[in-house]
Amino acid sequence: MSLSVGIVGLPNVGKSTLFNALLKKQQALAANYPFATIEPNTGIVEVPDERLDKLAEVISRHSPDSKLPPIKRATIEFVDIAGLVAGASKGEGLGNQFLANIRETDLICHVMRAFEDGDVVVTGQMNPLEDLSTIRTELAIKDIESLEKQDKAVRQLRDTTITETRDKALQLLSDGKMIFSASWSEKELDWLKTLHLLTAKPEIFVINVSESDLTSQDNNKLQNEYASSINTEPENIVIVSAKIEAEVSELPLEDQSMFLEELGLTESGIERMAATAYTRLHLMSYLTAGEKEVRAWTVSVGAKAPQAAGVIHTDFEKKFIKADVINYKDFVECSGWKNAREQGKVRLEGKDYVIQDGDVVDFKIGS
Repeated sequence: MSLSVGIVGLPNVGKSTLFNALLKKQQALAANYPFATIEPNTGIVEVPDERLDKLAEVISRHSPDSKLPPIKRATIEFVDIAGLVAGASKGEGLGNQFLANIRETDLICHVMRAFEDGDVVVTGQMNPLEDLSTIRTELAIKDIESLEKQDKAVRQLRDTTITETRDKALQLLSDGKMIFSASWSEKELDWLKTLHLLTAKPEIFVINVSESDLTSQDNNKLQNEYASSINTEPENIVIVSAKIEAEVSELPLEDQSMFLEELGLTESGIERMAATAYTRLHLMSYLTAGEKEVRAWTVSVGAKAPQAAGVIHTDFEKKFIKADVINYKDFVECSGWKNAREQGKVRLEGKDYVIQDGDVVDFKIGS
């Protein structure tokens, strides 16, 4: 399962700087003027997961040559999208391109500037909430346009539910609310999904602060304050300093943790962004562990064993028989499959088993 996150915001809020840090190399042009990013820059970023490193160590103990197996982490596709300005829905700036690119993503990551820098050109005033309002307004205008184009199609369907769904969506957007903020029936959602509406996409919010604010202020307090202002949950807010993230990304891996510790940070903003995106999309990872590889696989929360097997290969879902399952901690404590089975820690689960985050799984697949 792939996860595509669109990094969006007004020009020069720090999107490209943050994107460069995400990729740990300079792939996006972080220039100091609006529309430096003209084509969407796309990169695959690994989701940090310490469990995989520990699983690899366990497997290596029982390997003939004691070598660590290859590690394959879950990944997120981040897309750095050109800066938006007021009027984008009518083609201003790079608006049409912006809106087309964001339509292809699964989640919107709003980058909002909350720092002062006299060397950086700013579009409008430095006001994170006003910036967010500008972007949401442009997305809503485009969605209203999309819904109004459905007049003929809705009449031809002659379905009262669809007509009411369209009218409800239009009213929500006119009231300044997002499509995702309302409750919808399964039938309503099925129809709305066919329109690929921009305001139906889930959101997370990255508040780009100065280095001093990040290291001197209570980030939990900042999270709660912005969550209250935006009317979202605190767990959807990530406080970062794109400048610090860029500096960290340039260091050797072994020095990055030390650098963060010196700043009083336990983990990077990038790691928190990845975790927040996962949670917001109701995703989790189950694990596989063997001499050929140790790997994390992404599934939706609530996925059953056959669905999880299908992530490895589509044929595995219909050919699923059973699955050996063990909790990650038990696997490590038992030092691998053999001891875990001998100690009765491995469970044999069937088609109705709901996969849990951190399950280590060995699927039994028929021919």
